[in-house]
Amino acid sequence: MTSPQSVRWRGPHPHTRSPLPASYLVWLGASTISQLGDVVLGFAVGWVAAEHGGSAAGLVLAAGSLPSVLLLLLGGTIADRFGARRVMIAGDAVMLLLSVALALSVLRVGTPLWLLLVASALRGTVSAFYRPSAGSMPRRLVADGQLTRALALRQGTGQAVLLLGAPLAGILVAAGGLGSVALVDAGTFLVVLVVLVLVRPRYATPSPRRGEPVWRAALDGVRVVRRTPGLLPALALVGGAAAFLLPTMSLVVPLLAREAGWGSSWTGVVTGAQGAGIVAVTLVVVHRGGARRPGVAVSGGLAVAALGQAGLVIAASIPAEGWVSVAAASAVGLGSGLFTAHLAPVVLGRAPRTHLARVQALVGLVQAVAVTITVPALGALASVTSVAVAGSVCALGLLGCAVCGATALRRLTLEQVEGAQ
Repeated sequence: MTSPQSVRWRGPHPHTRSPLPASYLVWLGASTISQLGDVVLGFAVGWVAAEHGGSAAGLVLAAGSLPSVLLLLLGGTIADRFGARRVMIAGDAVMLLLSVALALSVLRVGTPLWLLLVASALRGTVSAFYRPSAGSMPRRLVADGQLTRALALRQGTGQAVLLLGAPLAGILVAAGGLGSVALVDAGTFLVVLVVLVLVRPRYATPSPRRGEPVWRAALDGVRVVRRTPGLLPALALVGGAAAFLLPTMSLVVPLLAREAGWGSSWTGVVTGAQGAGIVAVTLVVVHRGGARRPGVAVSGGLAVAALGQAGLVIAASIPAEGWVSVAAASAVGLGSGLFTAHLAPVVLGRAPRTHLARVQALVGLVQAVAVTITVPALGALASVTSVAVAGSVCALGLLGCAVCGATALRRLTLEQVEGAQ
């Protein structure tokens, strides 16, 4: 296999600026609709669970997240062995039935805690098998030279779902309750199920070794990451960004907002500014393609996000200057978008086609472990010291990741990322 240091840029890939395939766009559209339905249902389940108290809501949340993490690598292994499309079709069919069953159960027995726990656990279990398959689909549907733009478009639509999901969920829950939301979610799964039956991967993957135990095949994904040039440092950066970037909007900003007295409306504006920054970067990448030196863009994105985080801490100390917080949040979004738009193709593009889903499963696992460790640690740090200290730790952590990324991926070229393996 060619090492990153030995390959140099030799001009654009022939597919870099060609239109994305219709099959990918159709799948992405259906997948986005399904993702929106899933976000709405997740909000609805959490909202109803909160009626049973904070402990019950936390238990319902844990019931969904725990199997989603524990079974993730197994889900990637199954997808690589039997085909990502087959796994996704089975997952969508199961979720369609579960959503309908949930709606009927709510109509019959209401929303007891046991029903919410069962629904959350089953959703998390299906998600563990579905997410690695969905993450590997872009490389199965588009040419390698289109991978950066395809993933950027997927990132942009995903961010749009997150921005629209919560307010839409609030409207639907108020209008029809959990049962109605479950039926809407079932409809979205039906849409993507029909699309998956009709759309077939354009780029075949090699057949896996028959007779290999599942546990050994799962561990083989770890071996491939360790031995494939560029994958291990890329996965380390994924973990670093998850540890210090993801808690920004979920933990640090709400704490800063309460301390500065921004109010819920202005906090929503700040959060929206971060999402807008991500969307802006992805639109540019979709239109123009990725940077010729992805490693430089990755490191630069982390540095910009770190500066934005520092700006949020400063803005909280000068609440009269509210627009400073919006500018800082926009910088976090721009940096985050730049980072993800250029690192995601590195991970998916460098992964051998025999291990696409397993590598995607490891990405999700690294993110989940990192967030599980840092979010409670940062919350405790904020309680013992101050929110500003916790926010500053995030900024410094991201700057450290930027330096490491600049060192580890500095010679990686776009041709290596968008070269078939």
